[in-house]
Amino acid sequence: MMKAAIYEKTQSGKVLQIGDVEKPQPKENEVLLKVHAASVNPLDWRLKNCRPGVDVAGEVEAVGSSVTRFKPGDAVFGLGKGAFSEYACAAESALCSKPIGISFEEAAAIPIAGLTALQGLRDKGRLQPGQKVLINGAAGGIGTFAVQIAKAMGAEVTGVCSTGNIELVRSLGADRVIDYTREDFTQTAVRYDVVLDNVGNLSLSRLRRVLTPSGRCALAGAPKTLPAALGRIAKAFLWSPFLRQKLIFFIAKRRPDDLQTVCELIEAGKLKPAIEKCYPLSQTADAIAYVETGHARAKIVITMGS
Repeated sequence: MMKAAIYEKTQSGKVLQIGDVEKPQPKENEVLLKVHAASVNPLDWRLKNCRPGVDVAGEVEAVGSSVTRFKPGDAVFGLGKGAFSEYACAAESALCSKPIGISFEEAAAIPIAGLTALQGLRDKGRLQPGQKVLINGAAGGIGTFAVQIAKAMGAEVTGVCSTGNIELVRSLGADRVIDYTREDFTQTAVRYDVVLDNVGNLSLSRLRRVLTPSGRCALAGAPKTLPAALGRIAKAFLWSPFLRQKLIFFIAKRRPDDLQTVCELIEAGKLKPAIEKCYPLSQTADAIAYVETGHARAKIVITMGS
């Protein structure tokens, strides 16, 4: 048996509790991890999954019969199942070796946010060296990765955040930081080649206003309510064929090659995961509730102890 975070249905909705569950067994293509850390993402409360937790970092405990890349004792990180627990399984293809020089907590912060930032800028935004990029929500989980990745790609980076996060975003390498509580960036004359929107709090019309005539806006953030989110996605899909500007809603794909790309940036000293706070497994519900407020800085991590 092991301790794990479990969503249970009650009359007032679903409630997250820590309970005892069976220790999982890896399938032939899976790895069983002794979890050291896992990080929180919006999908941990938005998806109908009774065992939350996707981002994971830990040590290999056992491997399935067809696994060849890892062996017991290896330090790894990536995308798993039910990662808010003492043990979790993950597909071999969804894991990478933990970069040397970073902690398990930092490694656990990488997967979803790192992949979203990389794919949003490179694949959806098609960001090129020398271009201007604006990152809305630059102090959040995705945003802190995006600022650093955009700088590594040779872009001129503007980050948008609240007053209390200005120094954080500057420290990550942003060339310019806009305090959204004091300045509406959609009302300025500056135009950007790429916008990465991690918040979903602005209309598509306002985001289009800050793009160059052929600019691209990658939409990683979405409104909290499902109808509003679906409406925003539908509008982006319907508008884009008729515009030179592109509005692209996306969800990051689980590509091991892209996880490796993020690792290479870390090992080259161009990227460092940013963490605001770590919570013990027993306080997982508090950690998720904090991220759900939308005011968390960088990444929030769940730790399993020594």
